[in-house]
Amino acid sequence: MKIAELFYSLQGEGSLVGVPSVFIRTSGCNLRCAWCDTPYTSWQPEGAELTLRQILDEVAAHPARHVVVTGGEPMIAPEIVPLTERLRALGRHITIETAGTVFQPVACDLMSISPKLANSTPRGDPWAARHDRLRIQPEVLAELMGRYVYQLKFVIEKPADLEEVRALIDVLEAGRERVILMPEGTDQDLLRERARWLAEICKEEGFRFSPRLHVDLWGNRRGV
Repeated sequence: MKIAELFYSLQGEGSLVGVPSVFIRTSGCNLRCAWCDTPYTSWQPEGAELTLRQILDEVAAHPARHVVVTGGEPMIAPEIVPLTERLRALGRHITIETAGTVFQPVACDLMSISPKLANSTPRGDPWAARHDRLRIQPEVLAELMGRYVYQLKFVIEKPADLEEVRALIDVLEAGRERVILMPEGTDQDLLRERARWLAEICKEEGFRFSPRLHVDLWGNRRGV
């Protein structure tokens, strides 16, 4: 399995923010977000080929009960199902971070689904049409939400993005308590600026707000 990085840190986003976790970041993605914060897993995928045994040994070397399998898009990784099954056999709590465009019957305790809004489309790039066509897959989203404990995490760039969020959660019949809004950005000042108005929207509409804790603590760098 091609792994971009494997590290021990705190969960920076979503309902488990702050929980010590081992991160397994697969390399490779079927989307190309304009604001992707891990281009080394998508636009220019990097990584080393590791066996499942090597990955599991690294997970076992850390005291965390929680493991986060992320990417890129981990659901397209060729050994994602056996990896998650073996993580479960180790007694780990497994979060899968996915855009929700591909289904695999993984072992998972929290399906962290981040459907990509129109703000993610790389306008003017050759990838734009393909990205726009793939980024929302209602059938896959419904399958993931029906099979797993889930959260829907949306990256918000501007207040107008909420129109798309509202429309999608209505189609999916998702409860607002499962919806998490997070400001887009990798710059701490920009994140703080967007967080202020996004927090007010969350208060008004009953959504949950998520910071980007790892950026707040360590800045925009790898391995954190």
